[in-house]
Amino acid sequence: MILFLNDIGTWEVLLILVFILIFFGSKSIPGLARTMGRTIRQIKDASNDLQSEIRKSGEEMKKDLNLKGIIEDTANDIRRPLDQHAQDIESALKYQPKTSIPKMSQKEIQQAKESEEAKKIAEKSSDTKDTSSTTEDSSEEA
Repeated sequence: MILFLNDIGTWEVLLILVFILIFFGSKSIPGLARTMGRTIRQIKDASNDLQSEIRKSGEEMKKDLNLKGIIEDTANDIRRPLDQHAQDIESALKYQPKTSIPKMSQKEIQQAKESEEAKKIAEKSSDTKDTSSTTEDSSEEA
């Protein structure tokens, strides 16, 4: 509502209407009212058009800026190295060294035992030969 109409009382409004009636006459008052109505309507339409243009330009600016895309790209740029570090830490915590001893079948184990026994027997027999040859050498010297 227009601010200056708040302070006008009933008698002031009646005085203004009488002045308009006397100054313009009874025949021109309906035309004057129509003209005032059209003018007010045109002003409101122009105001609405201006507001809609401002809104459209604001929306276009938002689209041009693409703030959501910029924010998402920045968040992804920050998230990638952090995720990589987290994966590195998890893999380090879960790391278990592999054993270098190969698993052998029962047959291979049996063959290894037999070869070890054969080596032991060969060593014992060579030890006894060395001992007998040493005693023979010592008896020849004497």
